[in-house]
Amino acid sequence: MPLVTPLSAEHDETTKELALFFNETLGFCPNSVLTMQRRPDISRAFINLNKAVMANQGRVTSALKRMIAWVSSNATGCRYCQAHAIRAAERYGAEQEQLDNIWEYRTHPSFSDAERAALDFSLAASQVPNAVDAKIKEALYKYWDEGEIVEMLGVISLFGYLNRWNDSMGTTLEEDAIDSGNQYLGKHGFEVGKHV
Repeated sequence: MPLVTPLSAEHDETTKELALFFNETLGFCPNSVLTMQRRPDISRAFINLNKAVMANQGRVTSALKRMIAWVSSNATGCRYCQAHAIRAAERYGAEQEQLDNIWEYRTHPSFSDAERAALDFSLAASQVPNAVDAKIKEALYKYWDEGEIVEMLGVISLFGYLNRWNDSMGTTLEEDAIDSGNQYLGKHGFEVGKHV
């Protein structure tokens, strides 16, 4: 049971219009946004930040951004965000081999060295204490420019917010997200947990 009950998608007209973004990303408006709209300035600011962070301005693809989000969410243990990130990666064209083997990104041949550097960065930046070091930086600069690194850290930071929000809130996980979580993460013990 969530800490705070989500409101109807009809509650705030501006949030409703901005939230159309999530229909493309996930196929539905997330319960997290429906809860944030109890303070509409928060839901509006969050959606606009999400849109800015997920815009592609370099070589960091939409699919890779969602896999970065998954690694970050996995590091923090947020089941809600793990399911959303893997669903969005699927919807944004991540290769089937990558979706099926996201847990093994460091060794699985479907991931490039550039993708591994990005995903290692996500893991290191999501840990407490933070584990970004000279080795992570060196690997990043081998494959990515500074603007692309900013895009990646934008995703990691956005999901840091979402991981805290949804785990603390106990946000109810939507059925479509549960299906994606079970399909791609189930073999490694994915469960809905408190997000029932």
